[in-house]
Amino acid sequence: MQTSPRTSPRRALPALVAALLMACLLSWAGGSPAQAAAAPGQPGDPNIKFVGRWDTTSSSTAYTPYWAGAYYRAGFTGRTVKLKQRGTIDLWARIDNGPVKFYDDVKGTVNLTPTALSPGNHTLQVNYQVVAGSYKGDAVFQGLVLDSGATTFAPPAPARTVEFVGDSITVGTTSSQNARTAYGWLIGERLGVEHTQIAQGGACLVAAADGCVGLERQFTKLNPNAATPDWNFSRYRADAVVINLGTNDVGHGVSSAQFQSAYSSLLRKVRAAYPQAWIFALETFRGRFVPQTEAAAKAAVAGGDARVSFVDTTGWLASGDLTDSVHPNDRGHRIIADRLAPVIAARIGS
Repeated sequence: MQTSPRTSPRRALPALVAALLMACLLSWAGGSPAQAAAAPGQPGDPNIKFVGRWDTTSSSTAYTPYWAGAYYRAGFTGRTVKLKQRGTIDLWARIDNGPVKFYDDVKGTVNLTPTALSPGNHTLQVNYQVVAGSYKGDAVFQGLVLDSGATTFAPPAPARTVEFVGDSITVGTTSSQNARTAYGWLIGERLGVEHTQIAQGGACLVAAADGCVGLERQFTKLNPNAATPDWNFSRYRADAVVINLGTNDVGHGVSSAQFQSAYSSLLRKVRAAYPQAWIFALETFRGRFVPQTEAAAKAAVAGGDARVSFVDTTGWLASGDLTDSVHPNDRGHRIIADRLAPVIAARIGS
């Protein structure tokens, strides 16, 4: 009688160990192999790089950006690409090195290539419209529609990131394209770095009882308007952080002592988030809380943090560089970028 072969304990052990390792890896990745890797062009596709603070955990099929100036970039093959949008939104899209195109009040499946591209590899970058830091419409990414048989690839990505923390001026309010024409975006593009605008229209440094969003508190959050969840700072590391806050605190009863204390606290939080970043504390363009801003920066240096600088912006902007008495126009933002970009580049080597 023929018997079935039996595996010796010595041979079975490696197979058992391999199976256990695979189970652990799948558990760590969040499920089965099919769940671990998203389809090309869909949320979760590792070839799509989301820059800024995006909620990528609440839903596996829809990613939501927070704060101003968030964008994503992807490489794709084929001749066409479409964008799946849940609800109505204004957005800008750029394919390869072509012109940036504005899409007004679009939703559903948005055709970004009404004229087919040439065959080969292409890149796409998309960002949504913000007004005073709040997204105008439903800024929710639900994936790309690619040609049959097409796929994605990781596009070239800058090695450095600069983060800009501020209020409506940093958002780009009243400039022609808001975040896209704000000084932070301009500097990022000029220096060839990734750039984030952790900015909210009307924001203060110090949280006020009358509702002014305090970035000393909200800097560590995913959402500028929610106490939870905290932002996961391991998602990216900034090489430089530019802080431009204090313009709005005057109207909310913040004392000089409160302001300086809160600024020092924010500097400590930024340092904890980005241990190697150079931090730039800007004098507000309206000259508010200047002594306190400079004193907080000097105190940080005296306390052992040598990578903090106060930036004197006196005389940078004239009345013709503003749309009102507060917000820079497009020319004003370009002037700020002209002044500030070399200061940042000198510290981070861009």
